Amino acid sequence: MCVFSFSKRDTELWSFLESWIVSSSAVKLYLHTMLSCDICGETVTSEPDMKAHLTVHMENEVICPFCKLPGINYDEMCFHIETAHFEQNMSKRNFEKIDTIQYGTSYRKDNTLQSAMEVNSGIHSDGASSHPKSSTQNLPNDGTLTYGAFYLENLTESGKFLKSKGKQCELYGVKGSIYEATYSPPVCPFCGEKEKYSEDIEIHVKTKHANLLDTPLEDCDHPLYSCPMCGLICTDYHILQEHVDLHLEESSFQQGMDQCSSDRELAHQLQQEEDRQRKSEESRQEMEEFQKLQGQYGLDNSGGYKQQQIRHMEIEVNKGKMHPFEFHQRKADMMEALAIGIDDGQTKTSGITEALHRYYQNTVTDVKRVWLSTGVDHFHSALGDKGWGCGYRNFQMLLSSLLKNDAYDDCLKGMSVPCIPKIQSMIENAWKEGFDPQGASQLNNKLQGTKAWIGACEIYTLLTSLRVKCRIIDFHKSTGPLDTHPCLFEWILNYYSSEREGNSKVICTFKPPVYLQHQGHSRTIVGIEEKKNQTLCLLIFDPGWPSQEMQKLLKKDIEASTLKQLRKTVGNLKHKQYQIVAVEGTLSPEEKVARKQASQVFTAEKIP
Repeated sequence: MCVFSFSKRDTELWSFLESWIVSSSAVKLYLHTMLSCDICGETVTSEPDMKAHLTVHMENEVICPFCKLPGINYDEMCFHIETAHFEQNMSKRNFEKIDTIQYGTSYRKDNTLQSAMEVNSGIHSDGASSHPKSSTQNLPNDGTLTYGAFYLENLTESGKFLKSKGKQCELYGVKGSIYEATYSPPVCPFCGEKEKYSEDIEIHVKTKHANLLDTPLEDCDHPLYSCPMCGLICTDYHILQEHVDLHLEESSFQQGMDQCSSDRELAHQLQQEEDRQRKSEESRQEMEEFQKLQGQYGLDNSGGYKQQQIRHMEIEVNKGKMHPFEFHQRKADMMEALAIGIDDGQTKTSGITEALHRYYQNTVTDVKRVWLSTGVDHFHSALGDKGWGCGYRNFQMLLSSLLKNDAYDDCLKGMSVPCIPKIQSMIENAWKEGFDPQGASQLNNKLQGTKAWIGACEIYTLLTSLRVKCRIIDFHKSTGPLDTHPCLFEWILNYYSSEREGNSKVICTFKPPVYLQHQGHSRTIVGIEEKKNQTLCLLIFDPGWPSQEMQKLLKKDIEASTLKQLRKTVGNLKHKQYQIVAVEGTLSPEEKVARKQASQVFTAEKIP
């Protein structure tokens, strides 16, 4: 045992050192109580001040000390550090715990000296154990050491150690207080139990709530349930049932989608079938209407003039209206006429225009003036062309007048009024020459052996091919009240009155009759009368009138009722459209060729 002797000087030195140690410990205690902010570095003197300072940071933007993540508040930053930097944060906390255990002191004023001595004692112990050689080397040769020298040596070592360890203790002490002030202990998300560290919470969740996790622990004692649809492992039967229900709902939804898709396909198929049936029905109706039109216009391949004439005569015989001998006689005459191409004259009535001239000259008193075409014979429809031959019969009327006019002898020399099959053949020949190709295509380039209707275009084509000069005028819309056509009447008046008239009441002109066409029928204009009240009245031959009616006009005293069927006032012609073919002379061979070329694109003159 070493014995230390103290002199007076030593006693004074000890007193000084003792007072210095006390003051130094007080300074260190003050410095240690200064808290530094980890975020901005600002120091405060107490924990309430630090909490108030941290509140400012919680309201402002903070930055993660590990990854520099900005833009979140302080609570979110704490959660971020606990989750994203768990290992780094725990290493800091462990280190703080070690520092607190090894170097933690109580800095209360009433035991300041005692704490300082404990720290000095700890440092002395550490210093002695850390520097054994130094301690033994500083001993005097006699093995004795004064108290002052020993204490100074330990004080020097303790000062160095306190400078290094004291700073670390202050730093981690402040950090520990910050974490204690800002971070709340981790809580179990399932039962709410709190643990001191996150590792403890993780262990708690894995052990206590393993059945609620997506992947249960392998060493768990709970029974495992496998999903029969996707193979997912569950530790709770109810969770598995809910999971399977989701599969079933998804499957039901998919089945519903498939059913919707199937329904859409079925609806599409039904719509397609409905459209197909509708189009088929429309096609059938169109075909029926087309066939009706073909039958109406004689294009149904049911035979022509000859077949219809024989069929109707057979019907007459069967009804007893015709004797068989008469049947054979008329059939023979018809075949002869068809062979030579000349009309047999059985439907013709001649001398009507001459009878009209006498009538107007002697009897009529309300007519101021009348214009007539001369030499027009009336032809009516026979059994062979009933219902479709009006166009052919009107051509016969027009041609009968031209054949009696010497001005047309050059182009019609040697001709007679042809029968209907001959007229059909003449039109076909005109088509072959190149006239009206568009009209020919519409009638399939064939008229013979059919009951095809003809109109103004075919009459124009036939006359032009015979070198008869004519033109078509189209009155395509009404020009008067109540859908009337007063312009048509004025045009006919100008047509007949263009020649030198004189003072005669009845003027027999050399003008041929005018072919008049409207929808479904055609007639022949043979004159026009102007009454004293300035009204106009057309004189018209209709092929629908039979010979018995027309022959009444040949009587010496013509009845007014008989003449009424010839007269047509403005109010009697109310069809939507009328076309006329007016003859104006003859054509030279060169003019015929020119007209043939012009007929490639056929257009009628429109009035108005």
